[in-house]
Amino acid sequence: MELLGYVLTAFVFVVSIAYLYLRSRHNFWRDRSIPHVRGKPHLVMGHMEHFNTKHGSYINQELYQDLKARGETFGGMSFFFIPGIILVDPELVKAVLVKDFNVFHDRGVFNDAKADPLSAHLFALEGQEWRLLRQKLTPTFTSGRMKQMFGTIQQVAGEFLKYMNENCHREMEMKDVLARFTTDVIGTCAFGIECNSLTNPDSEFRKYGNKVFEQDMILMMKFVFATMFKGLAKRIGVKLTDEGVERFFLQVVRDTVQYREMNNVQRNDFMNLLLQIKNKGYLDERDGGASHTGKGEAAMTLNELAAQVFVFFLAGFETSSTTMNFCLYELAKNQDIQERLREEIERAIDDNDGQVTYEMVMNNQYLDNVINETLRKYPPIESLSRVAMRDYTIPGTKHVIPKDTFVQIPVYALQRDPEFYPEPNQFNPDRFLPEEVKQRHPYVFLPFGEGPRVCIGLRFGMMQAKLGLITLLRNFRFTPSSQTPAEFEFDPKSFILSPTKGNYLKVDKI
Repeated sequence: MELLGYVLTAFVFVVSIAYLYLRSRHNFWRDRSIPHVRGKPHLVMGHMEHFNTKHGSYINQELYQDLKARGETFGGMSFFFIPGIILVDPELVKAVLVKDFNVFHDRGVFNDAKADPLSAHLFALEGQEWRLLRQKLTPTFTSGRMKQMFGTIQQVAGEFLKYMNENCHREMEMKDVLARFTTDVIGTCAFGIECNSLTNPDSEFRKYGNKVFEQDMILMMKFVFATMFKGLAKRIGVKLTDEGVERFFLQVVRDTVQYREMNNVQRNDFMNLLLQIKNKGYLDERDGGASHTGKGEAAMTLNELAAQVFVFFLAGFETSSTTMNFCLYELAKNQDIQERLREEIERAIDDNDGQVTYEMVMNNQYLDNVINETLRKYPPIESLSRVAMRDYTIPGTKHVIPKDTFVQIPVYALQRDPEFYPEPNQFNPDRFLPEEVKQRHPYVFLPFGEGPRVCIGLRFGMMQAKLGLITLLRNFRFTPSSQTPAEFEFDPKSFILSPTKGNYLKVDKI
């Protein structure tokens, strides 16, 4: 009995210490007299209490609105039990992303090249590692390189049109079809492999690609642990990448690299460019690339190359297909906008001697406006994150963001704020007329981020989304079906913006 008493006493002691520790984490901002979100945070989940049933975009929008209603420019919050800051004022957003980038150059995303090789990609890397890799990869995304890949994407778009013509019926679920199209595009451009997702929806690329975007409580707790205790997480080999996903992508990259190097295969795709960097440390100066001597630069290991191909694939297929999906949904609901866009596309093609070229696709102003309005209402990544590298005094205040604090920029909330976008739930491409854009603060439209860590693949993503939409709108008319919702609900199991029940539309050949 005496032993049982000791055990119970020890248990109560440990639980009490854990409770006091967690409560102190949630009182972090109040104890420092820093503005913070109202309401008592959940002991373990903090302000993410409903993340399993409510998408992060809704949660962060509520936090943003709470702070803004009280006139705050920023405020403390609890990301689970990690104290974080959420930004409200666009000027402060600009300071974090650009003016004071030297303080906020890292995203705070855990990566470990040794235990979790696919995690060590450009999106997650930090400090000097990120800078060196960004310098090496930037020439792969010039307009010249994109133009070289345009023909490859056109070929996939041709297969997409063939599939639509053969399978087009009165009602189609477009979310999955579009994801299969972009999977085939990025599979061809990143791996030089024909994924054949359009004809084989159960392809391994689709299977493992989808798996990456699934989130659950175990993964989230591993993420929180790795974020809070990076050193310990690396020592014990915490992995955030699924074993099956890692095995599949590493094997595909190894096989592709081996085949290309043994057979001296040259193609206009990312893999070809990455192989140059892998073997030389730099890209050759060609008509599509930037001037680059590259002398003395370190080459890239096979695992480093695999990590970059992995993140190109994920970012390339999911964000572009999501954008196209939401765009078609809005065009189906707004027939006048759909007809005007179709007319503008046909006029541009007629003015270009009937040819669909890279320049024609990338320089269609109304298509730009329609896609930008889609990205405003439905930013694929609903918030951006940064971490303070040192104590940072917020401009115009005496408040200090402590070193290593997680800073969140709520993109979805900013882009749905009626102060910047009147009637924010209305789909209106004219918001992006040049004269309208000039009247808005530039840091309330951030679908690709901004500053030195702006999305490196922005140009590629826009190119494939635009070409996909042009292919569809020239040949088909989209209207709502009986299953088309008045408004989408976003899937809480996906950390990107994705509708819970797909996107069913009526599709008629023109």
